[in-house]
Amino acid sequence: MESHDETGCKAPEGPILCINNCGFFGSAATMNMCSKCHKDIILKQQQAQLAASSIESIVNGNSSGNGKEPVVSVAVAVDVQAAPVEVKIISTELSSAASSKPSEMKAKEGPSRCTSCRKRVGLTGFSCRCGNLFCAVHRYSDKHECPFDYRNAARDAIAKANPVVKAEKLDKI
Repeated sequence: MESHDETGCKAPEGPILCINNCGFFGSAATMNMCSKCHKDIILKQQQAQLAASSIESIVNGNSSGNGKEPVVSVAVAVDVQAAPVEVKIISTELSSAASSKPSEMKAKEGPSRCTSCRKRVGLTGFSCRCGNLFCAVHRYSDKHECPFDYRNAARDAIAKANPVVKAEKLDKI
């Protein structure tokens, strides 16, 4: 059999505790961290990269936003060798005028209600072609005095689906 020196593999001497001292066992594949701590570190590194790229785009003026909302960037400094993880939060706003307009923000709408009787319909409401929401009683167009012109809509749909075809032979006769 081959010796361990030839292959370069060594069997672990015993279980290795996570370097963040969370109480779970780590492995060499996850930088001596448990799976949860390793996943958290990877997530923080990805957030840091995303924040760095968004800060660069803001500084360079290549912002894809419309400038109406404040931008919050999170920069994370991670030291893999040390147990504590440092987190720094950096908040920047594009302009003070953008944050001074709370009226543009949509207020939370109330529950869905029937347009005719104001009954709460929730997810069971019926949308009509006129653009309103109705309960089961008022869902039909004759029950809520619908202003939508179904006759002209059907006439246009039939005309579009069946174009007029002229026969050239009939014109010659």
